Amino acid sequence: MKALVIIDMQMEMQHRIEGGRDHVNSDAPARIAELSDFFRRKGLPVIHVRHRDENPASQLHPDAIGYPPMPCAEAVEHEPVFVKTTSSSFASTDLATYLRSEGIVELVVTGAVAGFCVNSTVRAGADLGFNMTVVRDAVIGFDLPAAKLSARTCFEVTMAHLEADFARIVDASSVLAE
Repeated sequence: MKALVIIDMQMEMQHRIEGGRDHVNSDAPARIAELSDFFRRKGLPVIHVRHRDENPASQLHPDAIGYPPMPCAEAVEHEPVFVKTTSSSFASTDLATYLRSEGIVELVVTGAVAGFCVNSTVRAGADLGFNMTVVRDAVIGFDLPAAKLSARTCFEVTMAHLEADFARIVDASSVLAE
């Protein structure tokens, strides 16, 4: 079975964009909303992964961490929400156990940030034996100002590395045409 995975689409990403950070894929939230609707209509799982700080005071509830989900990443009833404290969605959650128990072998990955949590999750998922697909236009990427690297450069290098050995890279339109 196939599932859509939405990583870290939390308001912190929107704040970065509104704050003027160099980024790619401003339309990623719209693509994620389209993909979520598509998966729900087909009866396929939509899985949400959110980040929280390891600060004990922030472990009350996923939305009490200062990073509530963006509207495109709101879970609907019965959709699982995994809360991670690491870059990879697998390292600090029981996501792999859940996927195996549900018979999910293919993950269609969207979210943020391309060079960090999306990258870590896709590589870990591939290492764990899951078939990984990244929806290129449904992933947000940011610059690395300290390294003087643009968002576009970081994004393209990340996608190239993932496609070289870890995942299939597609656009939302090809997923929606399936």
